[in-house]
Amino acid sequence: MAAQKMTGTQRSILVVVLVPVFMSLLSISSINVVLPAVQTSLAAPTSQIQWVLSGYTLAFGVLLVAGGRAGDTFGRGKIFVAGLALFGLGSLIAGLALNGPMLIAARIITGFGSGLLNPQTVGFIQQFFEGPGRARAFASFGSVVGVSVAIGPVLGGGLIALLGQDWGWRWTFLVNVPIAAAAMWSAYRNFPTAAWQRFVPEGMDVTHHKPDLDPVGTTTFTVGTLLVMWTFLELDKGGIYFLMLPIGVIILAWWVWWERRYKRRGGDPMVDMALFKNRSYRNGTLLIGLFFTGSTSVWVTVAIFLQTGHGISALLAALVGLPSAVATSISSQIAGRFVLRAGRAMVAWGMSITLTALASSMFVVLGVHFWGWSVWWLVLTLALMGVGQGFIISPNQTLSLIEVPAHVSGVAGGVMQTGQRVGTSVGTALITSMLFGVAAAYSWNWAFVAAFGTIMVMVVAALIVAVVDILGTRRVQAAVPQGHEAK
Repeated sequence: MAAQKMTGTQRSILVVVLVPVFMSLLSISSINVVLPAVQTSLAAPTSQIQWVLSGYTLAFGVLLVAGGRAGDTFGRGKIFVAGLALFGLGSLIAGLALNGPMLIAARIITGFGSGLLNPQTVGFIQQFFEGPGRARAFASFGSVVGVSVAIGPVLGGGLIALLGQDWGWRWTFLVNVPIAAAAMWSAYRNFPTAAWQRFVPEGMDVTHHKPDLDPVGTTTFTVGTLLVMWTFLELDKGGIYFLMLPIGVIILAWWVWWERRYKRRGGDPMVDMALFKNRSYRNGTLLIGLFFTGSTSVWVTVAIFLQTGHGISALLAALVGLPSAVATSISSQIAGRFVLRAGRAMVAWGMSITLTALASSMFVVLGVHFWGWSVWWLVLTLALMGVGQGFIISPNQTLSLIEVPAHVSGVAGGVMQTGQRVGTSVGTALITSMLFGVAAAYSWNWAFVAAFGTIMVMVVAALIVAVVDILGTRRVQAAVPQGHEAK
């Protein structure tokens, strides 16, 4: 049977929502390259520079679930445009910042914008796409994620090389302003009426059902997530910051209890815990959180290793990731065509490819250390990693959300993305600390091997979850009497 083609409306929706997502993720990956220029230009102390990073990450991470809930409740189009407005405003202030505190405030505003608009993307795809079309839409989403991570450092390094230290870093932010404005205009022009309205499940009596925002659940989850992420973003400071982790975990445990109690009392909880009874969603959320805990540290490790360990310029170091970005884009599109047929086995194969790429990258660096090989062989091994990631991110998203009702898809996507952001914070803090520690004690080559070895451990953990899910699916299929499969 031929695959159903996307309608003009679907194509417009996909373009409108994916461009800002690319832009928001680019703001995470591009900032590392321009930080030295920012510090010199604004004469900012190291503590302020760290908050330029942390402020955006925290604001982005803590608002994802609340943003998804708001989109499900009030209409995804409204929250998406509000997120774009905040993102554009924050980018404008950042590009014109006169000092460190002004830049930090701008980054927090930008992070809030990202937290509002990102979960709407998942909600829109769930709402307006079905079956193979939905898989292809998520494939495009996966391509955007992979390319944004690799292309960000190239953009930052290229703008500094072209415009100089001061205006170069400013334009990494200012370039977002016209994009955000164009996306807002395009959203008003291209989104169908259903995008602006609350998604009401079939059969619900809207005349007697007012939106329930669950303020206690929303606040509790936000505070708990903030404390957990903040712990790892301030890992190098120790002391009182270590107390935030157990407090955050306790608050999140209480949040789970509250959400269950709130539902039993007839309320509409921020996150319905029945979501996690869905095996595919539960396993997929855990799997991708573990994967991001390791994989998102790859490019930070590579950048530091090449620049600090081997004296390579920021722009050249960033170019190492381009083949990987291209490979991710291509493999994501291939995966989108076959994921519904292959199931979670495709994700497991993607992780196997990723593990092969990590191991071969370690072997290259050992070759650099012992036999004088060229460090540029990493371009090939990291390109292989891009292939693997294309078979992981978008297929896992498709499979995890396949049975999630459209009216809660914003929240479901927000929970998944929050797990990814927390995993990124944890992994980046732990792996970069290890990288610098081993480099100081031994050498940068051994530091790279240790960091990539740790990343492999996290990918193996994610692979185990994928295998458990595959075995669970087979048990369920085996329990279905013959002749009932087609019903």
